Amino acid sequence: MLPDAVRTHLADELARAEDERVAVPPLVDRFPDIDVVDAYEIQLLNIQRRLRSGAKVVGHKVGLSSKAMQEMMGVDEPDYGHLLADMEVYEDVPVDTSKFLLPRVEVEVGFILGADLPGQDCTEADVLAATVAYAPSIELIDSRINDWKIGLTDTIADNASSAGWVLGKERVAPGDIDIKAIDAVLTRNGEVIAEGRSDAVLGDPVIAVAWLARKVATFGVRLKKGDIVLPGSCTRAIDARPGDDFLAEFTGLGSVRLRFS
Repeated sequence: MLPDAVRTHLADELARAEDERVAVPPLVDRFPDIDVVDAYEIQLLNIQRRLRSGAKVVGHKVGLSSKAMQEMMGVDEPDYGHLLADMEVYEDVPVDTSKFLLPRVEVEVGFILGADLPGQDCTEADVLAATVAYAPSIELIDSRINDWKIGLTDTIADNASSAGWVLGKERVAPGDIDIKAIDAVLTRNGEVIAEGRSDAVLGDPVIAVAWLARKVATFGVRLKKGDIVLPGSCTRAIDARPGDDFLAEFTGLGSVRLRFS
């Protein structure tokens, strides 16, 4: 456990790294005693800083939601980060890669909540009842840690490496599609670069959203009506380069595009 002053110092460091686009060395290498609670508190310090500057929380994302990623990171549960309104990117507006350090994209089935979720008692049934629609999504991720050399506490402190998000136009009600069987294909500049299926996310993305609702409740946060939730990627993360044009297509759920200038 780190002293409050050290947590504040690291939050300041990460905020500066994002603003100035100059990465910092891994936190865990310099502060071996940092734990998951420290990391979430550091994340919250920077979210609160942005809220004071006028930002608005519009949802949350789940990271490390595939078994392969959990095994690679040596953890047995996902992590989470906040989605802010000013992080939204758009299908018809190319993203300026110079605003990021080492951007990557992930393909996700987004959840749009039509009702508040319970907190620590949230179940998968609660998630399905509260979800008004699924939407095709691409998450833009980035790391303020040097060369993506991250441990679990590094990525948590860094808002779960989140940097942006875009939803496609299509909306499908939960009762009209099997959330565990949505195939996803990602092309970059017309070439297929990644393929996956929605059940790569803990076997069922609904499990990830229920976990998220319970987890954030321990930090006094709730998932609310209107929130967007990104439960984790159907495919591996793909580097984004200037000029890249990504198209993610989902069976029964439409598509979403993200371009980089």
